[in-house]
Amino acid sequence: MATALVTGASRGIGRAIAQALARRGDRVAVHYGRDRAAAQDTLASLSGTGHAIVGGDLGDPVEAQRVVDEAVAALGSLDILVNNAAVAPSAANEHRADATPYADWQAAWSAMVSVNLIGASNVTMLVAQHMIGRGARGAIVNVGSRGAFRGEIDHPAYAATKAGLQAFGQSMALALAPHGIAVTSVAPGMVATERQASKLDGDQGDSIRGQSPFGRVGTPDEVADAVAYLTSPSAVWASGTVLDLNGASYFR
Repeated sequence: MATALVTGASRGIGRAIAQALARRGDRVAVHYGRDRAAAQDTLASLSGTGHAIVGGDLGDPVEAQRVVDEAVAALGSLDILVNNAAVAPSAANEHRADATPYADWQAAWSAMVSVNLIGASNVTMLVAQHMIGRGARGAIVNVGSRGAFRGEIDHPAYAATKAGLQAFGQSMALALAPHGIAVTSVAPGMVATERQASKLDGDQGDSIRGQSPFGRVGTPDEVADAVAYLTSPSAVWASGTVLDLNGASYFR
């Protein structure tokens, strides 16, 4: 039985990852940023016992350390980290370079960089040092994005932070391999989460589904199953990998 911290696990992909890890017998710390009620719903959906909830804004370095400390205290140790928490693209934080006031541009970049990249890097360092201190092997998976490779015209900060996260993961793969810690990333395309429902059900839906020759978008469970594999002992030799999960909608 392993122990895992899944950030941004109150819904969507993070919830599916927490569920997948719990199904195989792991004990999971479910992290949330603001929505404790949704995190409690995730907790209630997990198989097994011994799980926990930890809350905090990972964009705040002090909060990030508290989240890790509370997860370790609740579970006794951490063997797995999944960096899923992110400020995600939305209509409210669109910031096209050709159509955005400077103040809004700064706000979008600041929010996304602080959580998606710096927050994830802080949590990674803290968890890695915990693993090293225990002399334990471990696994870290970053949830990146197809947008890191193809760009995002309406949300360039999101694409940039996900590219940075994936590159950071490869740096950590080099640094942490001598300690028996494998680091990988997944790069999903469009996934049918609650957050994307209105877009998929609206006028853009057919066009979005048509990006893949399968004629559909991904599911949270498909991402979660990949993360479950990458956090398993048999996936150590995949360390440094960025795994595309986009249904052949984009090649690099």
